[in-house]
Amino acid sequence: MKKTLSNLTSALLLALLTVGHATAQTPNKPTLEDLIPGGTSYRYTESIYGLQWWGDVCIMPAADSLFTVDPKNGEKKLLVTREAVNAGLTQAGESAKLPQLYNVQTPWSGRTQLLMTLQGNYVVYDWKTNSVVSKRAFPRQAANRDYNLESGNLAYTIGNNLYVNDRQITDEPQGVVCGQSVHRNEFGINKGTFWSPKGTLLAFYRMDESMVTEYPLVDITARVGKLNNVRYPMVGMTSHKVTVGIYNPATEKTVYLNAGDPTDRYFTNIAWAPDQKSIYLIELNRDQNHAKLCQYNAETGEPMGVLFEETHPKYVEPQHPIVFLPWDSSRFIYQSQRDGFNHLYIYNTQGKLLKQLTQGAWLVQDILGFDTAKKELYIASTEVSPLQTNVYKVNVANGKRTLMGNNEGVHRAQLSGSCSYLIDSYSTPTVPRSINLLNTRNGRSVNLLTAEDPYKGFDMPTVEVGTIKAADDSTDLYYRITRPADFDPSKKYPVMVYVYGGPHAQMITAGYRYGAGGYHIYMANRGYIVFSLDNRGSSNRGLEFENCTFRHLGIKEGEDQVRGVEFLKSLPYVDAKRIGVHGWSFGGHMTTALMLRYPDLFKVGVAGGPVIDWAYYEVMYGERYMDTPQANPEGYKECNLNNLAGKLQGDLLLIHDDHDDTCVPQHTLSFIKACVDARTYPDLFIYPGHKHNVSGRDRVHLHEKITRYFDDNL
Repeated sequence: MKKTLSNLTSALLLALLTVGHATAQTPNKPTLEDLIPGGTSYRYTESIYGLQWWGDVCIMPAADSLFTVDPKNGEKKLLVTREAVNAGLTQAGESAKLPQLYNVQTPWSGRTQLLMTLQGNYVVYDWKTNSVVSKRAFPRQAANRDYNLESGNLAYTIGNNLYVNDRQITDEPQGVVCGQSVHRNEFGINKGTFWSPKGTLLAFYRMDESMVTEYPLVDITARVGKLNNVRYPMVGMTSHKVTVGIYNPATEKTVYLNAGDPTDRYFTNIAWAPDQKSIYLIELNRDQNHAKLCQYNAETGEPMGVLFEETHPKYVEPQHPIVFLPWDSSRFIYQSQRDGFNHLYIYNTQGKLLKQLTQGAWLVQDILGFDTAKKELYIASTEVSPLQTNVYKVNVANGKRTLMGNNEGVHRAQLSGSCSYLIDSYSTPTVPRSINLLNTRNGRSVNLLTAEDPYKGFDMPTVEVGTIKAADDSTDLYYRITRPADFDPSKKYPVMVYVYGGPHAQMITAGYRYGAGGYHIYMANRGYIVFSLDNRGSSNRGLEFENCTFRHLGIKEGEDQVRGVEFLKSLPYVDAKRIGVHGWSFGGHMTTALMLRYPDLFKVGVAGGPVIDWAYYEVMYGERYMDTPQANPEGYKECNLNNLAGKLQGDLLLIHDDHDDTCVPQHTLSFIKACVDARTYPDLFIYPGHKHNVSGRDRVHLHEKITRYFDDNL
């Protein structure tokens, strides 16, 4: 008995000492649940939701109240309460109630009216008279809703057909889709309906994909797996045919643009003339190297002419519709990369180039709005740095640019009705979010929010950026390196290279923590050096930087990533024998390619949703960057990773979603078969029910799975 008590006392003392030691020594590091969207304790950066303009008055919603904020001094006043709005709705005979005010809009300057969606209705409510001004109903199954603020007309889709207000305006069989985005969301297309300036005419896409090969996906939630066919035009194969219709709600008539045979043609970037009499679009050939700005009569659909054309030996990629100057309906702005960077050009309606408005070794990212009184426009650009987005005011007459706000970070702006003020929301490497009301005339600002780090109090990694030379020995490439919070330069650390590398993406920015994501933070604190490099082929560096990879995707990108690894190996705290790589989609292709082409450098890889063989990818993206398999057989052979399956030496995990209709499962499955044939041994994990990434609660599981693979093998 005495011996037992002695043993028990020793065990208790040991436990207490262990607890005390753990309390003193265990770092306070955020978990995957804290860092990954979908986590039970995921931490968001504080923001002001629903912040908007009512003319030149700022509107700040809260759950139960709407406030006005004077942009001159930041003075805040109550405008209306949710209780008062709901009482007014009840008085007007509405049974539905607003649960909160974050989603209401104040889109009409000078009108005391709110726009809200309420139980299947767009409701316009006047808070001054406590009355419902108008109501426009939509069915529960309505998708792609497009409500016009000028006319109150509403377009939406049900299934594959288009409706306007309560009328079905198309009646198409399966295989023909109306009123939705076309060309697989390429060319800046993200919708399928386009209201005229007064909202009295509607242009819409009609896509006939009945001739496109169906790709089989399987829903395994049914007892007997259910076939789900999607139309997926692969490179070099028969593509869909798109036409553009114009519907008049007053006459209930539709005309289609007489553009001729739509076979192997892309109709992009739809824009209306200010007088609504004509419509403009940028047509592109299937080779995507010849663009035409075309004008059509909106009443008859007949062509009115080609204003001008643009060609390039590699590709032309229109991303923005033309924009008319609001003070001169005879002039418009066209965006082009013709001088190597995306810039603004002013044309007249006869197609004559009047001037290049912006120029330089930087690019315009977006047009934000116009100050009609001063004949100025506002743009977002990379003029300060390719890592930044800053807002500039541009004088249309002389091209003079004036920086709005500070010259740091990544900015988003929302202009007031007269453009006298803007909501300037930005982040910098050290500021998670700052929201300010900025006077565009004198530059004075009123701060509404400076958010604290949502991970304040945790032990966080250090993040820094720098540049190295690309494999061409002349081009500067930006890298980001994330080190553990308890980093010890005398130790040797394993490395996780996180890669994307493809077009239209940039990983290193001047935003908070230089764009390092939650998983990078987690892996760094787990004892890894996390490294990312924006290789040639990625975005915001100009046309030559991007299109140098044409017809050979993954080759130059891989060479640049190897330069990044060579830089890592020069660091005394990097264990050169323990370097792994991870990426998704194009990054999955890069991960697999790096493991196969450079087996001596990379020991472990996790490739998510990878492109393996570009011959299995879709027409628009695939042919733009790779041409067709018929025209570029050597390029397709060189970039087909199935041909390299026998070179796998390290540990490679492929992860794919069984409903992936962007990068279809055939990529991963074909690679597994190629490895079986070559007697190499990758690993495979499938996420059922997800498309081209893993979202929601399962996203935490995904990153735990990746972490375990790196921990077990690296």
